[in-house]
Amino acid sequence: MRAGKLFGSAKLRKKSPTGLNADYYIVGLGNPGGKYAHTRHNAGFDVIDILSQRHSIPVRMHMFSARIGKGDIAGKRVVMTMPQTYMNNSGESVKEMAKALGVKANQLILVYDDVDLKTGTVRIKARGSAGTHNGMKSVIYHLQTEEFVRVRVGIGKPQGDLIDHVLGDYDDKQAAFDTLLKAADAVEAIIKEGVEQAQSRFN
Repeated sequence: MRAGKLFGSAKLRKKSPTGLNADYYIVGLGNPGGKYAHTRHNAGFDVIDILSQRHSIPVRMHMFSARIGKGDIAGKRVVMTMPQTYMNNSGESVKEMAKALGVKANQLILVYDDVDLKTGTVRIKARGSAGTHNGMKSVIYHLQTEEFVRVRVGIGKPQGDLIDHVLGDYDDKQAAFDTLLKAADAVEAIIKEGVEQAQSRFN
């Protein structure tokens, strides 16, 4: 699978919540629009795209202020979502989905970029604070809980301005792609093996 063929534009289809009950709800954080596509801050979106292609799960429905797709990974029903609220308001979309579908915190897997991890690092965290990530701060604020799993994709600390760094392109696109593949592997491991076993492999 090549990086250049992973990502394509999708026509969004509005649907009702019928049939969206799942074992896991995988949320990739990012900013909508071509301006932000495949920047460091959109690592969560890119991991969703990888999982979408691997498992033939189109993420084209439009509801809960997000792009949504449903399917199966390792015999488990999953819903994958990419909030379209812009990063800093991601929690609004996640709360809307959780309320409509009765999602429990232990069914969530959040995927996002993290400047507090070295570039190329992937870490699974079972719970905890948002750190410096505004998207995660929004999710925790709106859900009023930190008790959900997250897959953190390291993008490293900036040499200069933080905003320029997170909204900028990767210096080494192939290395970045390999890291995103590893993050997708981590999500699959959580679903197949459980959080603790997946942590022992990736942390």
